[in-house]
Amino acid sequence: MKLSNKINFYTAVLFAALLIVMNLSVYYTFNKLILNSELNTSAKEMEKTTNDIGKSLGSISEGELLRSYVPINGMIQFVTENNKPLSTVTSPTEQALIGRKAKFHQGEVSTFIVFQKKSYTFESMPIILLDGSVANLQVTKSIQPATDNLKILRLVLILVTLLALIPVVVSSRILSKLITNPVTSMIKTMKEIRQSGRFKRLTLDGKSKDELYQMGETFNHMIDLLETNYEKQKQFVSNASHEFKTPLTIIESYASLLKRRGLKEPELFAESIEAIHSEAVHMKDMTEQLLLLAKHHEQWNIQKAELNLSVFMLQTVKAFQSAYSREIHFQQKKLQKTVVTDEKKLKQLLYILLDNARKYSDDAITVNIGIMHDEVFISVADKGIGIQKDELPKVLDRFYRVDKARTRKKGGSGLGLSLAKEIADAFGIRIHLESEEGVGTTATLFIKTNKN
Repeated sequence: MKLSNKINFYTAVLFAALLIVMNLSVYYTFNKLILNSELNTSAKEMEKTTNDIGKSLGSISEGELLRSYVPINGMIQFVTENNKPLSTVTSPTEQALIGRKAKFHQGEVSTFIVFQKKSYTFESMPIILLDGSVANLQVTKSIQPATDNLKILRLVLILVTLLALIPVVVSSRILSKLITNPVTSMIKTMKEIRQSGRFKRLTLDGKSKDELYQMGETFNHMIDLLETNYEKQKQFVSNASHEFKTPLTIIESYASLLKRRGLKEPELFAESIEAIHSEAVHMKDMTEQLLLLAKHHEQWNIQKAELNLSVFMLQTVKAFQSAYSREIHFQQKKLQKTVVTDEKKLKQLLYILLDNARKYSDDAITVNIGIMHDEVFISVADKGIGIQKDELPKVLDRFYRVDKARTRKKGGSGLGLSLAKEIADAFGIRIHLESEEGVGTTATLFIKTNKN
């Protein structure tokens, strides 16, 4: 069964059950009130009739006396102790009551009876006759008008229930469509994605921010992630196959040389081993960078914390200087503010910039930190060949190399600055490049300060 049909069915059943319970409660309440009212009225009339008849016994014959008090739609009679009617008077409409068997009762009786499928109130009260014997004065009164009214009420309630089910069914159908339309739209979109192989998104109505809207928004966000990861994987395969082609060709060429002449020419052997090792290291580094670039920012496990930037920069610069034996001039202004950032990712970002400066400049590297417009900045400047202005915006693209400054001889893969930009974007750091051909290049990181 479809979800819309289930919602429609269960909603209709629930409302119908509530209506039936409510109407049954109304009916039984009115039924009890009306019947109790009839019984109380009969009991009061019986009490008055007994008193009046008791006073009039002897002065008027029993038959005439009972005829004076017979109900309009009932019967009145005296019943002796041997269960025989002494005198009986019935109304013209209730002649059939004469055939009802008489019975003597020891005490007062007030109840309902059914005779020939008709309802009556039955009142019996002891009375002393003129001869001193005890008899029952019994009055049987029809309550058919009241039961007819209850039948009409029952019929009305049944009709009301049936008529009320019509808007209930219609409203439940509308409700089911309202709830299932986003789900149906999502299923349709999924089928279109499966059939066409293209990523599609739901069209959302921004008027209501309910759970259905949130579900659609979550679905669109999931599609964004899938599309991003798909494009990244597609780009990863394309870039990897393109970039690995050259080092693999070099490795294959030198391996062939080693196979043919390596044992006879020691110099060629050493050259080949060095070239193969260099390209293998290059491929390893490039693979690690490509795998990181293939991940979405949300998969990078960013962990931000407060960081004392001055101490951090001193340690980072010292470690890089010791590793590569390069001269680095570190300059900082008075910096007392802390920043909230991911220490490991920031260190990786700085290593990329420092490594670029090391590769493309033989002079000293300059590192500056300070504050500019409520932002902490870190700049890494080299005195290399520099980059032309028209090529500067392109250096952040993957595998892009400036012909003069970014060559494979220097060990570059064209992924360094692209990876730096990805890392910077992942945890909210702005990266800015400035370069002048023949003068050098400056890469600057801007980090928002921790305002306390």
